[in-house]
Amino acid sequence: MNKAAISNAKTFDELLDIKYGKVGSIVRDEYDVKASYFVIAEMLKEARKDAHITQEQLADKIGTKKSYISRLENGKVDIQLSTLFKIFETGLGRKIQLTIL
Repeated sequence: MNKAAISNAKTFDELLDIKYGKVGSIVRDEYDVKASYFVIAEMLKEARKDAHITQEQLADKIGTKKSYISRLENGKVDIQLSTLFKIFETGLGRKIQLTIL
């Protein structure tokens, strides 16, 4: 990695370009997907904790296993959109708005 380029970077996007390549490259796309999983996992974990329920209680509410909720919260598994809605709306009583850019 080029230390001079890193020290001259002015934005976070520039740092990402240096480390993972430009948007659209294979490595950058893989990073972006993993970053999205991390964000969703953290939102899920925070919403569950705000609702004062355990992973097991959430799993029971939506008809799945605690281990699945744990894997979701740790970003270890893909989540289908229907499952995401079910978790937040049925399990946590929250609404989801989807924005496509």
